[in-house]
Amino acid sequence: MLKPSLHTWLEKYFAYLKYEKNLAHNSIENYQRQLLVSFNQLDIENWSLFTTSDVRNLLNEARKNGLGSRSIALRLSSIRGFCAFLVQQGQLVQNPATSIQAPKQAKPLPKQLNVDEMHQLLDIKEDDLLAIRDKAMMELMYSCGLRLSELANINIKNIQPDRQLRVIGKGNKERLLPIGKIAFEALTFWLKIRPELSSSEEPALFVGMRKNRLGTRQIAKRMKLWAIRQNLEQSVNPHKLRHSFATHVLESSSDLRAVQELLGHANLSTTQVYTHLNFQHLAHVYDAPNPRAKKSRPS
Repeated sequence: MLKPSLHTWLEKYFAYLKYEKNLAHNSIENYQRQLLVSFNQLDIENWSLFTTSDVRNLLNEARKNGLGSRSIALRLSSIRGFCAFLVQQGQLVQNPATSIQAPKQAKPLPKQLNVDEMHQLLDIKEDDLLAIRDKAMMELMYSCGLRLSELANINIKNIQPDRQLRVIGKGNKERLLPIGKIAFEALTFWLKIRPELSSSEEPALFVGMRKNRLGTRQIAKRMKLWAIRQNLEQSVNPHKLRHSFATHVLESSSDLRAVQELLGHANLSTTQVYTHLNFQHLAHVYDAPNPRAKKSRPS
């Protein structure tokens, strides 16, 4: 059980993440989970006694419990961030987690639907209330490359008449995104029939059968359902629509900076993963018709 003297500074850190760093609720919960599990058995009186050896022991314990390299790297990052806060607050002289390297891990490329699969997913013929809502929801997510939380938090007032969408992203940062013509038409149709599902007092753009805002889990569940209904060979989730948007825009424009702005990435390095996808696409296009691109068979 974590000692009260240690727990106090954890609570201060979580408040710092919420009120000063403006992190999303889900991000703060992830930090809480990682740090509370890490420090649960820590046997020191105060944080000034926390050392590099302690950090190594915590990570080794996590490894013994079966955590993979990605999870251990996440745990190290969480500890490192907390220790940086303690240094800032004068509780530690230096960060004991800085000198420890995260385990190497293969960085998987984001998965995406190709253009034909995207057309197949969005070619919804059904015209009942929920089908119209779901089509508008997926069209908007793909058209604007939204995060799941951004899509769920959209209010009606965020839709601009000039086919633009005002979005509040990570770190409470606002960005203005163009809405594609097809997505805007789907939204317009949805807004006409939305009063059948919810009152005008509900600000949320997308609502459920209970007449209030549709949650992130409900949105993900509906997208997975539509992948099955539309006979796609792979599963669909909200992140896959966002990745598909980024990949398709980059393939058609090669403008990495524009994709960064549209996705709301703070650092270009986060967006650069899509250049690998773009290269794979170009390599496939080159290999298909080019006989000299194929390996020759031994005679």
